[in-house]
Formats: sequence, C-alpha cells, structure tokens
Amino acid sequence: MFEIDHQRNQHQLSAGEVPPQEFLAAENVSLRLLLAQAEINAQELLDQAGIDAREREAADKLQKLILEELHHRIKNTLATVSAIASQSLRNVAGAEHAQHAIEGRLLALGRAHDLLLQARWTSADLEKIVRGATEAFDNPDVPKFAIAGPDVRMTSGAVIAIAMTLNELCTNTTKFGALSVPAGRIDIAWTLDPGTQRLHLKWTEKNGPAVRAPDKRSFGTRLIETLGNQLKGDVQLTYEPSGFVYALDVPLASLTSIASK
Repeated sequence: MFEIDHQRNQHQLSAGEVPPQEFLAAENVSLRLLLAQAEINAQELLDQAGIDAREREAADKLQKLILEELHHRIKNTLATVSAIASQSLRNVAGAEHAQHAIEGRLLALGRAHDLLLQARWTSADLEKIVRGATEAFDNPDVPKFAIAGPDVRMTSGAVIAIAMTLNELCTNTTKFGALSVPAGRIDIAWTLDPGTQRLHLKWTEKNGPAVRAPDKRSFGTRLIETLGNQLKGDVQLTYEPSGFVYALDVPLASLTSIASK
C-alpha cells in the first residue's frame, strides 16, 4: 500500500503538481498576510474614528460655549434695555402702564431665548413654546389653558414671533379678557393642512366678560399683526360677544425655515 502511495506521489511531482503539505503551508502564509493586513486596516479605521469622534466632541463643546455666551450677552442686553426703559419712564406721569408693558415684552423675549438655548438655537417644538409662554399666566390648581395640536418644529425666528404674540395675548386677556375673571378659560389649538401646507392656530377665550372691538388699534394689536406678517401669515382678530378670538393662518415653510423679510 505504501509503495502504491509513494508511486502516486512521485507521479504527481513529476507532473509538476505541488505536494499537498506545501500547498497548505502556502495557503496558511497567504491567509496570515491577509489577516495581518486586515488588522492594520481595522486599526487605522479605529484610529481615524477616534480622531473624528474627538474632533466632533470638541466642536460640540465649542458650539455649546459660544451659544451660552451669546445667550448670556442677549439676556444682559435685555436687562440693560429694561433698566433704561424703567429709568426713563420713572418720572413720566401716567407711564406706569407703558413701563410694565415694556418689561413684560422683554421678559417674554428672554423666555423665548431660554427655549432656543435648550434647543441649541436650531429649532423648538410649538407645544413647548405655547406652554412656556402661558405658564406665568396659568393657575396650576385650576388650569386656565387647554392646549392641543400636532408636533411642529420651528426655527428660531418663528419661535420668537410666536412667543411674543402669545405674551401679548396673555397680557391683554388678564386685563380685559377671559383671564380677568375667575371663570375665564382659553383654548389654544392648531392644526396642519397637508394639502396647502399651512398651519392654522386659534386662540379662543371663553367664560369671560363681554368684549367689543376697541375704538383704536393699540400698540399690542399692531405688534401681533406685524409678527404674523413677518411669518407671511394672515392674522384675524375677532371680538365676539362670547370672547376674543385670535386666528393665525401661516405657511408651514415660514415656521420651519427662515422667513424672508
């Protein structure tokens, strides 16, 4: 038997074929080289990933620092403006209302910037904006606001416009509208129209005193209309006997991208 195998191996070698042992050894060497190269390539990828991760982390930290510094300077500027307005109007007879109105608007602007800082000045959710703007005027024991609507992410310009509008509406209703009486309530609801790609937001006052259209347009009314126009929206103010209604019909693109001036 051995002699037959030996003759067969001699015949294979004479035919120029590589012995199985040498063939396997060569395959093993080739495999080891491939694995070594793969290890080198994998290590290079891991090293590069580590560098990229560190660079992203450093960039994120720098962006956070810049945004916090910007926010700090904005809040300081608002505080300075508030102090200037207060000092300027302190000795002006009958200017108490104007002073409080300016301070309230600056506070509202500051709260809007707080929301933007939390969202890193990219976008903020509409519901969060509505709840943040109305929180100071609500009663946790007896809620005054009913808030409902789908998720809408808005850019910084739209956040400020909506927050300032809601502050004007809240301030007005505590003086003359539904929140000027204990039973008063306010519904804030918004819907999206997929066909026209528009958002419909409505503020409806209930159980308040009878209202009527004012004889002249106040600064607050002009501000609300101007803010709506900045977003390319249509603003309607309705003084119904059952309560004041504010309606905003605005293109969704104006809320999710920078609205043109």
